[in-house]
Formats: sequence, structure tokens, C-alpha cells
Amino acid sequence: MSNLLTDRDFWVKYWESKTDLSVVIPEDYLFHRQLAESVKRDGIKTAIELGGFPGYYAVFLKKYLQLEVTLLDYFVHPPLTEKLLQTNGLAKDAIQIIETDLFNYNTPQHYDLVLSCGLIEHFNDTTDIINRHISFLKPGGTLFITLPNFKALNGWFQKQFDKANYDKHNIACMDPELLAKICNAAGLTVIQSRYFGKFSLWLENEREKSMGVRWLKKSLWLTGKLLTKVFPFDSKQLSPYILLEAKKA
Repeated sequence: MSNLLTDRDFWVKYWESKTDLSVVIPEDYLFHRQLAESVKRDGIKTAIELGGFPGYYAVFLKKYLQLEVTLLDYFVHPPLTEKLLQTNGLAKDAIQIIETDLFNYNTPQHYDLVLSCGLIEHFNDTTDIINRHISFLKPGGTLFITLPNFKALNGWFQKQFDKANYDKHNIACMDPELLAKICNAAGLTVIQSRYFGKFSLWLENEREKSMGVRWLKKSLWLTGKLLTKVFPFDSKQLSPYILLEAKKA
């Protein structure tokens, strides 16, 4: 079985389907508090975002945490990233861009922080893709990985109403204990590996779905939000994300 659940054509079509990509990244962007804590705690100065085109987290790290940032992805369309940088008040060369196949790239530089958000779940071999992240780390560097939790209600919704997208994800890797075990085996110290977030629900290209699906999604979203206001805790059943953070010796 191929390790890769997607190909370049998938990502070209995915990004071509998106509109209004050049948005202002807010200071309270998702995972902002956890990233800021890591940067302050570990004295992080340099970072690389893997698989992050068009570069939302790269922009966040540069704009708000003043890091020296690199963006690496299999598919990069520079005008989009440059427009995103401009929209956020940054120079077009504020971040370094590397367009390459992660599986055929040997990095000449290592980083204090290696970040990916929504990348590792697109590969069958979770150990291999995490170890490729680790290969970018300096000694003492921090690994910060997030991914969706499709074992929660959101995953059921994806499977029912966007099976094609659901099938592009490795559901088995969405397990905090598994991720921690892989990092421990690689010699890293796990800081946290857990479900993250109270509740959320989404669909790719939602406007293309039927009115009935959109109505059901809105109803479930409102119900879930109300429920997690009453019982505000992270859980396998409702949390939309998984967060992994570990340090290299």
C-alpha cells in the first residue's frame, strides 16, 4: 500500500477550489496560546511549517511571534503566499519557501520548532511521517503537530456526507496514545498528546452540498456548541482536533 493517501493533482484541485485565501490571520488563531507558550518556554527562534501552503501558521509565527520561518510543501503557488503575506502587513520575502517532495528532501538546516497542522493524517505510515518531521529538528527542538479527530462526531459527519474527503485521511493515526508512543520510540520527550477543542463540525466546499446537509450540519453544530458550554471538556467523542507536542533531546 502506498504511504501517500493524496497526490499532487489532489492538492492542485483542492487549492483551486478555494476562494479568498488571502485573509488576515488573527492574533487568537487556532492553537495560538499553545504555540506562544512553546516559543516562550523553549526560547524558539527558528521554525518550519511542513505541508502548510498557503502558509497560515507560517504567517502567524512570523507576524505575532517574530520567528524566522520557513514554509515547505509539495505544492506552492508563490503569488498566493505573497498576497497572504501582503494582506498581513509582511514583506513578500518575510518567510522562506521551499517547494519540494518531503520524501526526497534532505534538509541542510535544522529548526527550533517543526510544525504541521493537518498533514500526517494524509499518510498511511504514521511512524515514517513523524520521523520525517523529527529529522528537521535541532537538538532540544520542539515538535508541534495537530490533526483532525475523525473518530469524533465530526468524523462521522465527514464519512456520511463527504466520503471522498474522509477516505483521504488515515483514521487509525488519530490516536493520542499512538502518537505519543511513536515519539517516545524516537527518543523524544512527550509534553502533551491529547484531544483538543470542545466541539466543531465542518465540510469542505460546504456551499456545494444540498440544503438538507447544510441544515443538518448547522443543527448539529449548534447542539454540540450548547452541549460543550454545559460540559466544557476535551474528549474523544466531540473534540475536533488532536494536539501532539514533544521535545528532542
